[in-house]
Amino acid sequence: MKLKFYIVLALCFTISMSFAQKKKKMSKSKKAIIASVEKHKENLIKISDDIWALAETAFEEHESAKILADYAESQGMTVERGVAGMPTAFVASYGSGKPVISVLGEFDALPGLSQKTTPDKNPLKEGAAGHGCGHNMFGAASLGAALAIKEQIEAGTIKGTVKFFGTPSEEKYFGKIWMVQAGLWDDVDVNISWHPSSSIEADVQSTLALIDFKVEFFGQAAHASGDPWNGRSASDALELYTAGINYYREHVKPTVRMHYHIQDGGQVVNVVPDYSRVWMRVRDTKRSGMKPVYERAMAMAEGAAILANVDYKVSLISGIYEVLPNREGGKIMQSNLELLGNINYTDEEIAFGKNIQKATGKPEIGFDSTIKPLRETQEHPGGGSTDVGDVSWNVANINLGVTVAPKDTPWHSWAVVACGGMSIGHKGMIYATKAMSMTMLDLFENPDLVAKVKAEYVHRKGDVVYEPMIDGPPPIDAKGN
Repeated sequence: MKLKFYIVLALCFTISMSFAQKKKKMSKSKKAIIASVEKHKENLIKISDDIWALAETAFEEHESAKILADYAESQGMTVERGVAGMPTAFVASYGSGKPVISVLGEFDALPGLSQKTTPDKNPLKEGAAGHGCGHNMFGAASLGAALAIKEQIEAGTIKGTVKFFGTPSEEKYFGKIWMVQAGLWDDVDVNISWHPSSSIEADVQSTLALIDFKVEFFGQAAHASGDPWNGRSASDALELYTAGINYYREHVKPTVRMHYHIQDGGQVVNVVPDYSRVWMRVRDTKRSGMKPVYERAMAMAEGAAILANVDYKVSLISGIYEVLPNREGGKIMQSNLELLGNINYTDEEIAFGKNIQKATGKPEIGFDSTIKPLRETQEHPGGGSTDVGDVSWNVANINLGVTVAPKDTPWHSWAVVACGGMSIGHKGMIYATKAMSMTMLDLFENPDLVAKVKAEYVHRKGDVVYEPMIDGPPPIDAKGN
């Protein structure tokens, strides 16, 4: 019996030692990275909160961009403002030589989502904008990661160049396309990006390719009662067009998404409208699948114009590629998430989260901030679109999602705004800063990792020649027209 007892004891000891050996330890250089993030923590939170309060929308983010660029400059980074023809786009850099590792920051808000930091719908200013996608945290966290790396380069512990890209208008016109066209990533080896989320994940999934275009109809005005026979209704053409789009939905693949927004359907009821306009959007999981749907939707505009006996015009606004995933990069990010562990919340934060879920009709289960295994990359993922996709077709890209709101929170909603302006959002933001800067450090310290990430990028891209889906300069003064 004693012999069996000692055998079992020895086995337990061996197993426990095995687990202890598997548990990774934080390196000295990563501890320095964490210390740097902690040093900037309060300033990063203030930056995020200031941008949250400003809530500036596409191409109007003048103060938000200035806050980020000024802080980067104050910390010794070289800042080039107004890049790629966009006043609110900038690049902050530090160091010299290879590798060149960059990180993305966004800071535009969404119209109509103004919200106080309360777990019920409660606008800060009725009808005003709000950060319903968490971009106030996006920019601040990414800048913090760049600064942590900058301080390690400055200390001489690593060599190379770090860049922070301030990228405007992600929600509307997709400013990164013009930055890519300007060649701003041409010398970058690997790019890092994150996005606020309701879970923590080294993101190795793609997104949807997207294209935006405007359809205008031009008719002849007339008195709607006195002599309507002298009129040619642009509004009739618009209705025929949207009806055609809605019938077309039955005959596209399940991966396709089509949306439209009627921007002008006429001004008064007693005038036959001589002008109408609709903003049209087509998506699919691959650009190759999106393109024929886009071409068909354009052709339908001519049919609607013929039926209503009016003229028409189709104008490209912009389009974005699906994200090119990178599993080698995801593995590096995953190892750092496992080092950092879960995000922990106070009782008050958990109660806030459950009240958000109650108000939005979701199960009251709180937060999902546990670290799960790296997921398999899906061939046809759902979800949204991002101009990070265009970056990912021009440089190897590593993505991250971090919890800043309770599970199942509706995105692009007041609920995300509420969480993003208080401690729940702050915790996720600082966590993202640490995860990204630790991953960037791995790349600076290990040339083999950079080579693996770049090799996968080249393999996945194949022989595809990137062509930006824009026609002209950034629509800085478009004002939604």
